Amino acid sequence: MTTSPDLSTAQPGSPALLRSVFRRHAAGVAVVTARGERPVGFTATSLSSVAAEPPLLSFGVGVTSSSWPVLAGAAHVGVHILGEHQTELAATFARSGADRFAPPTAWREGPEGVPVLDGVLAWLVCRVVARVPAADHRLIVAQAVAGDSAGAGRPLLYHQGGFNALRD
Repeated sequence: MTTSPDLSTAQPGSPALLRSVFRRHAAGVAVVTARGERPVGFTATSLSSVAAEPPLLSFGVGVTSSSWPVLAGAAHVGVHILGEHQTELAATFARSGADRFAPPTAWREGPEGVPVLDGVLAWLVCRVVARVPAADHRLIVAQAVAGDSAGAGRPLLYHQGGFNALRD
């Protein structure tokens, strides 16, 4: 388990302060995919609902990410909500240099040709409507155009530097 820096010693406005605070924030785990010459994808904990009408969401992606060159020009992306049974899938899509779409990852081509992962709690295919610069990241805003929320199970969470299950 990763320990958090002591907040009382973190410099005001520092990256260490931001990291220590957000380690305490439990976030749902998603995988974002896009179609390129080869499919790309990454694990995201920055997923957020933006608006219901039109149905918009957002997520952040680093411009040094191996997925960024495809995401920079992708018209559509897939957003997948992972279940607590998918820690290995989350780790695969978070691992640098991994062949994320090789077995045992199960996926198919979905609407707009976007890679859709099998066995997730829910997924959306979204049309990218904005890429907003944010330091060494881009905030992607996308509108849902298709999806399925019928997956079974409980959500996977990210907290204190690791993947966790929701407890009652």
